[in-house]
Parts: sequence; structure tokens; C-alpha cells
Amino acid sequence: QVQLVESGGGLVQAGGSLRLSCAASGRAFSAYAMGWFRQAPGKEREFVTGISRTGGNTYHADSVKGRFTISRDNAKNTVYLQMNSLKPEDTAVYYCAAAFTPTTIVPSKGYDYWGQGTQVTVSS
Repeated sequence: QVQLVESGGGLVQAGGSLRLSCAASGRAFSAYAMGWFRQAPGKEREFVTGISRTGGNTYHADSVKGRFTISRDNAKNTVYLQMNSLKPEDTAVYYCAAAFTPTTIVPSKGYDYWGQGTQVTVSS
């Protein structure tokens, strides 16, 4: 079992930056690939970015490439999402998720555990 708690959301103007954190508790954080998803009002939840369990591989959705960076610190059981050049269309609830995997792949679906989400609002 893994518990995930996101923090760092808030209100920011277009062009600004935010850094989200996701603290994990439970077993063997380094055994899990980690991902960030988001859900805007009236839309389905979508994959944003993910990182392999060792941190060596990352994968980003086209909509955030060059603007968002995912990283992890396995010693602190924490994954981060640095969001730069934010746009109003980035407004959503952002969720951290964990996927148990014995490999170094970065899945975009099939995550096992989810956080409660943190709101990010980008004003124009």
C-alpha cells in the first residue's frame, strides 16, 4: 500500500511557474514509477508526465513538453513537477500516481495508487 499526498498547487498568472510535490509513504517507493495526471472541469483525466522508478526515464504529454519537468528523490520518497510557462489551459486538478513495475518503463496508464489532488489555476 502506498499513500500519496500532493502539495504546491495554487493560483498563478499565465507565464508563471509552480512546483508541485508528492510525498509518498508506505512500501518501497523506488519500486514504483510515478506519474502526474490532471483533470479539468468537464474533461476526462489525462496523463501529463511520468518518471521511471530509478528516475532515468521520463515521458511527457505533447501539451507540456518543454514546459514541465518531472523529477524524483527516492531518498525523500518524493516526486516533483516543475511547471513553467503556464497557460490558462493548464488549469486543472493535478493528481500524483504510483505504478508498481519491475522495469524502467514509464507507463501512461494502469497506475495503482492515487493522491487526493491539488488545484492549479492559471489566470489569463
